[in-house]
Amino acid sequence: MRPTLTRALRKTSIRLGFERDWYLYLVAAVIGLVMAVVATAFLAPLRAVEHWGELMQGNPLLPWLILLAPAAGGLLVGMLRNLIRARDVGPGVTTLMYAVLRQRSRIQGRVGLQKWLCSTATIATGGSAGAEGPIVNIGGVIGSNVARILGTRTQNTATLLGCGSAAGIAAVFNAPIAGIFFVMEILLRDFSLKTFTPIVIAAVVASATTRGVLHDSAIFDVGAGFMGADESFGIAQIPIYLVLGLLSALTAIAFIRCLKIASDTFGRLPLPQALKPAVGGLLLGIMGLISIMMTGLADVPSFYGNGYPVITNLLDPATYLPSEPDGSLATLILLVGLLLLLKVVGTSLTIGSGGAGGMFAPSLLIGAALGGLLGLVLESIGWLPNGSPAHLALVGMAAVLAGTTHAPLTAILIVYELTQSYQVILPLMFAAVVSTVVARSLNRNSIYTSRLRDMGIRVGVMSDLTILRRLTVSDVSLREPVVVAEEDSAQKLMDLSEEHSTSDIIVVDQHGIYAGMVTSDDLKSALIHREAIPLLQVHELERSNLPTITTDDTLDTVIEKFSHNDVESLPVFDAQDIEHPVGVITRKRLMQAYQVELDRE
Repeated sequence: MRPTLTRALRKTSIRLGFERDWYLYLVAAVIGLVMAVVATAFLAPLRAVEHWGELMQGNPLLPWLILLAPAAGGLLVGMLRNLIRARDVGPGVTTLMYAVLRQRSRIQGRVGLQKWLCSTATIATGGSAGAEGPIVNIGGVIGSNVARILGTRTQNTATLLGCGSAAGIAAVFNAPIAGIFFVMEILLRDFSLKTFTPIVIAAVVASATTRGVLHDSAIFDVGAGFMGADESFGIAQIPIYLVLGLLSALTAIAFIRCLKIASDTFGRLPLPQALKPAVGGLLLGIMGLISIMMTGLADVPSFYGNGYPVITNLLDPATYLPSEPDGSLATLILLVGLLLLLKVVGTSLTIGSGGAGGMFAPSLLIGAALGGLLGLVLESIGWLPNGSPAHLALVGMAAVLAGTTHAPLTAILIVYELTQSYQVILPLMFAAVVSTVVARSLNRNSIYTSRLRDMGIRVGVMSDLTILRRLTVSDVSLREPVVVAEEDSAQKLMDLSEEHSTSDIIVVDQHGIYAGMVTSDDLKSALIHREAIPLLQVHELERSNLPTITTDDTLDTVIEKFSHNDVESLPVFDAQDIEHPVGVITRKRLMQAYQVELDRE
């Protein structure tokens, strides 16, 4: 029924003179509308508890709340994961990347539901995480399941998954451009026009719909006078932002490393999986309690939650103005440096223990703290005469984000849209690119691909993977299978090989079910001892351990299977029947299909 609906839409579009997949544009717009509603519902409980610390000021129960709330949230996360069981390969973005790379962009609906509830429980109770990862995941799940209902092709499933994710970012952050490039640069790694167009439609519709409900201005609105005329970026400031870019790359690498250490450590703990987020939350609560005792601030620790109010303060130049004649600058340096350290550790404990949430917001806060800290240090030694540490804090947000994601374009655009400050676009681009280059040279894995690499999944080069992931085996011209029975003589094998001009032959058992293959290497080995051929049977030459391929497999999966087996051909089966081969795929024909698509692009 579903494929019939898709075929009907295609036939109608062709008759009307439209493109074959024009209906994707309409579906993308619907996904954008749906994600606007979903984003509003997702953010509502988070905003309701965002300022619970302010409401509890002066309450003697506040220290106990700071200590125990993250642990309670972690316990709730564990319970929800037991209740809603879904395969979890990591944070929301990593889960979607895994689906695109290994599951033909198909992802179960309960994965999105689990991420929604678990991330709400984590962030609302003080867990150090952001809202962008869950909303990207939820949007991707919705897009993927819409594609499943419509019965679309694999390449269109990936596009609709991307539509949902881009619409989620556009709705939550009021950042449609960043949402588009996040999906195309990080998630799909596909900049083709047929992918770009529906994703743009979904992001624009989602952003336009939510602007009247959630926010019509920048989340971190720094104002038009953020950088004065005498503070503009010039050649004299290049060394400062070069240093910031280098420090951002090192900070990003340290952040990724801390996350991995925390994840590995919690993974080895001899505890039930459901209790580990509670342990991480308890450790975070202990850190929070110690921090308010050290600083004397009767408020929720600044490294709790998504950190947006803290980022707003770090981007305010007034934050860095001295309030006391002596010692104020040194105190500020100590506090901002402590915030930077605690945010890295706090996020590592939250996510590494199994808490749910995104890493965009923590990266932004870490970057703002790093930039502010560098600005304070430079100001203390007189090397920041015309600027404010707030300027470096804003640029640091993009630089650290670029270093963690290895996606400078996304980092530049999202920070620009979050602040709408064009004045700092030049230093922002410069520092983000420096950070990305250094981070990539020191660590090949981003914050999202590190887990995938541990699973043995190569993310690869963008242009190559775009095509290889989009094409399936059904797009390749398969060779007709030449079949021989196991009990046949090796001489018949030789005769078939000569008759059909092929050296790779399918072997079936007495019931006609696939048993293995005889390859060119096997035939060559037999020909060396030609006198023994009349005495041999096919089953003595066949290989029964070769991997099998279905017509739905993407070409990157096929290439990976070829790379582990020194053969020129592999058997291909229908996805619904893995006992009777429908053809044989060869390395040569695979590369021909890739080259044809590459030329078309």
